[in-house]
Amino acid sequence: MAETVAQSLSEELLSLLQKERFVMLSTMDHETGGPTLSALSWIYAPDSSTIRFAVDNRSRIVKNIKASPGVAIGLFGAGSVYSIIGNARVAVEKMEDVPLKLAMIEMEIELVRDVMFYGSRISTEPTYEKTYDPGAAAKLDNQVMASLKNTSAQS
Repeated sequence: MAETVAQSLSEELLSLLQKERFVMLSTMDHETGGPTLSALSWIYAPDSSTIRFAVDNRSRIVKNIKASPGVAIGLFGAGSVYSIIGNARVAVEKMEDVPLKLAMIEMEIELVRDVMFYGSRISTEPTYEKTYDPGAAAKLDNQVMASLKNTSAQS
């Protein structure tokens, strides 16, 4: 099953990215030039060729993408692991209607690969829980996801 290649998200993967989800983001560090990995959950795909995600606008991720736009997202889902490769840009420096200073990053997908090792499948996808006030977490999550879905928020 490994190494299935596409140039956009399948309907199944698009559906998975229509809500908050745990993913891994790989960027190139703006100081060292080496790879770096970050965990994200505020992610949304408005269509099969675009992914948006929110990060603190003072984050190293923002600096890394401004210096080198090539990124990869690791997505666990549909029984496998996918590497979604493309170029990203800071679409919005400070998202409106969100109480935190978050930047919206927009990624244009160039390649989607199934990278699960041969003869296996993911039986249980990674899960996480918010460790702060559940009500505040739900409110913030709703605000951020609404902003990511808002197409007029693009600059």
